[in-house]
Amino acid sequence: MERNNDVVAVRVLSRYVVELTFESGDVRVLDLEPLLEGPVFEPLTADYELFRQVWADPQAGTIAWPNGADISPPTLYARSRPAVPEHS
Repeated sequence: MERNNDVVAVRVLSRYVVELTFESGDVRVLDLEPLLEGPVFEPLTADYELFRQVWADPQAGTIAWPNGADISPPTLYARSRPAVPEHS
């Protein structure tokens, strides 16, 4: 995996929508709700305050939660969009 796709910062913008800053300097936005499926993510959808405890884990290079849930950096990058759309 390319290390420049590591997440270095995360900020919750609105319900399940986060702003991600990648090591490459890219700032992207992602609605995580469609990705929060399965047993490890159920606590995050059941308790929004737990979801809001997301952080950028520097060792894993991705976002993580206190219950051990995380999402791979390539998935985050591929599913997100630029925070500021590029003009053509």
